[in-house]
Amino acid sequence: MVLLPNVFLYYFVALGVHCVHQIQWLPCQFTDEHVSLNNEGHVDTQLIHREAMLQFGLKGDAPVNPHAITFLITGSKLDLRRYLDGVEADHLECELRRYSTEGIHVHWPSQEAKEYNRWFTCTLKQNNGLFIVIGFLRHPSDQPPPGQQDYRRWPTIADTEILTTSVAMVTKTQTPSVKATLSSQQRLHCQFAIDHRGANVSVEWHRQHRGERTKLFSHNSRTRQSQGSGVGVKPLAGGDASYTLPFTKMNSEGTYICSVSVNPLLGSQDIILQIEEPPRVSLNVGPVLSLLDGTDHKVVCEAENYYPLDVEINWYEQDPAVSGQRVGAPLPKMLQNILLSSHKHNQDMTYSVSAFFYLQASLRASGKQFTCSVSHKSLRVPIKKSFILNVEEPTSWMFYLIVFFILSLLLIVLAVMVSALHSATKKSKQNKPY
Repeated sequence: MVLLPNVFLYYFVALGVHCVHQIQWLPCQFTDEHVSLNNEGHVDTQLIHREAMLQFGLKGDAPVNPHAITFLITGSKLDLRRYLDGVEADHLECELRRYSTEGIHVHWPSQEAKEYNRWFTCTLKQNNGLFIVIGFLRHPSDQPPPGQQDYRRWPTIADTEILTTSVAMVTKTQTPSVKATLSSQQRLHCQFAIDHRGANVSVEWHRQHRGERTKLFSHNSRTRQSQGSGVGVKPLAGGDASYTLPFTKMNSEGTYICSVSVNPLLGSQDIILQIEEPPRVSLNVGPVLSLLDGTDHKVVCEAENYYPLDVEINWYEQDPAVSGQRVGAPLPKMLQNILLSSHKHNQDMTYSVSAFFYLQASLRASGKQFTCSVSHKSLRVPIKKSFILNVEEPTSWMFYLIVFFILSLLLIVLAVMVSALHSATKKSKQNKPY
């Protein structure tokens, strides 16, 4: 009976290990390359998509799929699965590629003295773009590199070959695509890990936009020298190379590149930052617009200070009594007589535009609800502004004539009464004895 708690403890420990390392293999696409010279002497690269498996295990393990190329990842200080945030295998995209060191051979600390290396990259993407993980796989070889342009003489890999590898370096970003509003602070995530201590690591950040590349930050772990700002030097020691953009402006847009190099490897993560400013929507009328039958009124819906340019504005007419019904309610009627102003380019590089129409008041349209709907890529749902039309009958000329006659008669009566009162007062003063 004493052994029973130990059995349960072992079970829960094993369960936890299984949760952390639940992925034992992944189907991958191995993008191989065939490089040749064409008739004009230029290099032609043909990409060949081949079936492969990324398998985690021990050296000598049988392949899960014997009909595919197996990249067997054996144990090292780095485990790719720890960077996958518990995501299941069917939510991951896996791609394997060869990696060229341009003929450079560097003795990797964890390899045997007489070994050479063949390098591969493994890119793991979460389906919804939550993260991208890139691992550098080292495959020991007894063959030296073929030279500087090693990509022209790649060693042949058979369709069922097993390549025993280990993870030498990992880079990761949890912000592969960022949508930011103006004047906001953004943290562009980038982390890295090396399978040994004391590596000479260089970290750089660049921003690329419309063909221009600008260096934002650089740091070398051996010299401890840094240039630029935006990255904390202390977090770098723990593998956190995230870049902080304190105040986004319109010219903050672009591709931010986090580069981590440990000779002969160079890993990078591209982070696309897009500025999206939602429009401010307003109407030139209040919640209720009262008009006389037969008159017209210009109704304007203004969308201001949005970015980027594309915006869609529609006007709808609907009975407010059925607008709240979810089932069986008729669809709102889209108005067709809508006019758009030209786009206004504001000083802060945002845009403004208005959509307007001339509303002709009629008694049958009284009580109708008119809604302006503005759609923009920065909005999850359109912004809607509405008003109710109230139409009144115009008063006839006979009514005004009657009112005028009554007022005139009252004035005459009042004048007569004032005159009589004045005469009576004057006569009483004359008859009063002194």
